[in-house]
Amino acid sequence: MSRFLNILCFALLLCPAAVADPSRTRRLSRLKEIISLEGVRDNQLIGYGLVVGLAGTGDKRQTVFSAQSLSNLLERMGVTVAPTALQAKNTAAVMVTATLPPFAQPGVRVDVTVAAMGDSNNLQGGLLLLTPLKAANGQVFAVAQGPVVTGGFVASGGSGNAQTVNHPTTGRVPSGAIVEAAPPSVLNPTEFRLQLKHSDFTNASRVATLINHSFGAPGRPLAKPMHAGLITVTIPSEFSERQVEFYALIENLSLDVDRTAKIVVNERTGTIVMGKEVRIAPVSILHGNLTVEVETSYDVSQPAPLSSGETTVVPKVGVGVKEERARNINLKEGASVEDLVRALLTIGSTPRDIIAILQNLQAAGALNAELEVI
Repeated sequence: MSRFLNILCFALLLCPAAVADPSRTRRLSRLKEIISLEGVRDNQLIGYGLVVGLAGTGDKRQTVFSAQSLSNLLERMGVTVAPTALQAKNTAAVMVTATLPPFAQPGVRVDVTVAAMGDSNNLQGGLLLLTPLKAANGQVFAVAQGPVVTGGFVASGGSGNAQTVNHPTTGRVPSGAIVEAAPPSVLNPTEFRLQLKHSDFTNASRVATLINHSFGAPGRPLAKPMHAGLITVTIPSEFSERQVEFYALIENLSLDVDRTAKIVVNERTGTIVMGKEVRIAPVSILHGNLTVEVETSYDVSQPAPLSSGETTVVPKVGVGVKEERARNINLKEGASVEDLVRALLTIGSTPRDIIAILQNLQAAGALNAELEVI
């Protein structure tokens, strides 16, 4: 109980405005959301396999490796057939990928993704044959097999008419792989290292301070920030046999996370995402549009009756220039990007106008934030 009170008191000291200001309470984040345990990660697996049972939509003869793979499979089953003698239109060579989660034990099932390698145009209704899945070191960690579920289809009719929806050459086998070997564990019995998902010196220091005040003793800090993305934590003696419980207590601690002022814009779609922490220096913005329209119309020149002339089409080109009156916006000290966008919308600015203005503000040094264009 005393340790719980110490943790609670330190949380109030670390975030003194958390109780008085409800808006800051919403900014508290658990350490689970901002850190990860070094060595605890996913592992990517890959394999080469065959999908059979296709309704004539498999690989064609020019895909040599598909026939070779089918010949090798039949030979292992006691049937010898030359690859050049095979014309199996119901078979397709595929690449199989899967993600092995950390601490996955033998017998656990994971989903796999299947993608055609040759010229097969549809994997719908196919069956993936037993495929070993290997990691980067060449070791087999799982085997996959099962019916392929595609997110699209191909509907074909007579006279070459066909309709394709989504990508029928890629599919999934839900729970199609069985883990055969557990991934290697790199857990240290005396300490573990916490990785920040987004490197930040302020957050690294705050995480270490929070852990030391929650579990450490005076003069004996447990956590030490190594750099902006890594904190080393020594496991206390009372948790030497309860490492999982100790990490569970750490990842459920709450912290006021410091965030970088950032604006992300997508110029292709006109999407703008920003935080309320972004501030703008006092600045005056003058914005207007210049439109040039070039229009071509065609007139018909008709000759007089009974004359030797010919009817011709005569183009008529007109050029018009339209310049809108410039619109002015003044922002005072302490204005935020939210105030700027609200003011721009009131004068009828489009998202692309706002993106252009934000880029000009950054070039002028008036935008106190990072602007990322994706």
